[in-house]
Amino acid sequence: MKVNKEQIGENEVKLDVEVDAEEVNNALDQAYKKIVKDVEIDGFRKGKVPRGVLEARYGEEVLHKDALDILIPKAYSEAVEESEIEPISQPDIVDAFIEKDKPATFTAEVETQPEVNLGEYTDLDIEDETEEITEEDVMNELENRREKFAELKVADREEVKDEDFAIIDFDGYHNGEPFEGGSGEEYTLEIGSGTFIPGFEEQLIGVKVGEEVEVDVTFPEEYHADNLAGEGVTFKVKVKEIKEKVLPELDDELAKEVSDFETLDELKEDISSTLKEEAGQRAENEFANNLIETVAGNTEVNIPETMIENELDTMMQGMQQRLQQQGMDFDQYLEMTGTDEEAFRSQHKSEAEKRVKSNLALEAIAEKEGIEVTDEEIENKIKEIAEAQDQEPDMIKAFLQMQGQYDSVVDSIKMENTIDFLIENN
Repeated sequence: MKVNKEQIGENEVKLDVEVDAEEVNNALDQAYKKIVKDVEIDGFRKGKVPRGVLEARYGEEVLHKDALDILIPKAYSEAVEESEIEPISQPDIVDAFIEKDKPATFTAEVETQPEVNLGEYTDLDIEDETEEITEEDVMNELENRREKFAELKVADREEVKDEDFAIIDFDGYHNGEPFEGGSGEEYTLEIGSGTFIPGFEEQLIGVKVGEEVEVDVTFPEEYHADNLAGEGVTFKVKVKEIKEKVLPELDDELAKEVSDFETLDELKEDISSTLKEEAGQRAENEFANNLIETVAGNTEVNIPETMIENELDTMMQGMQQRLQQQGMDFDQYLEMTGTDEEAFRSQHKSEAEKRVKSNLALEAIAEKEGIEVTDEEIENKIKEIAEAQDQEPDMIKAFLQMQGQYDSVVDSIKMENTIDFLIENN
């Protein structure tokens, strides 16, 4: 096989490829075996028509398209390897020629990985600040745990106040008529939580148990029901009961109830240690992000639009997967946010470009510094994935290979190693 490479743009290459006649004839043979299965000609059983008869009836060209389909993918792959280019898109195949006993030729035009000019990426002055954990932070976490073990008890008073839990019946009316979803019975509403329409909860403060009142509110302009968006409505509300939250005492008994510790002091010490560890992790992540951003800022590269569009595709797929986990599809999300796919891509384009530039910079550093991935690191990563999914490592490895995701796992480890290199050298 012969390959001639020509740079036809900053990030675009043309490959003129010539394939040996022997391979051409093999491809034509394979094409005949594929086509003949479905050919019927009088005097011959289906699938048994001789090649000479087939070509005489339909012309030798009958095999050319299938032969090229067999020939080009392998030849293109070998041409890419021989030319030492890194394609970032599917090739545009033009001027394909094939004929028995002659070399086949075709031209492939393809976008390639851009040239990356690295700036400074070691000995950078990046601020690293770990937030200080105070006694107030520890007490706030303790309060959160108290909240989880709080009990609702009937209040020994008649009037609703802020932070109460009012048990209510309600019926909503729009222009004097009941509307769908506007009624409820024995509904527990936390006053001040902001879970109802703005203004609703405040109008219940001071209302007595057993009292019926009318509450006038206006639905937000962005309300999901078009017939109610921005419209004023009236609710007839009856307060049936008032409950208030009772928190457990902040003592050793609470520590035993909410943890494995015997005393409150032990629990506070553990909370402090956990908060410090989390703060350290946040600071480390922030440092790494700032470091990557600085390195990318020092890097010069002309990013092809194709790479940005590919990253946008990846971002959309990630969004779709997260939405599916929440029981929502992407179209529902777009409808709820009042946008469409084109607007989504436009809104996230700058972020996609930023990600692509960061990845290109990290890849260039990995290549320049000779950062590699060991078999042990791959095995450990696969074990980690297997444990998270409660599967056997061998099964996960086979699945990744079958889905073509194995190389992505290796690439992700290389990126982690590269980031570790940057952290150690800055």
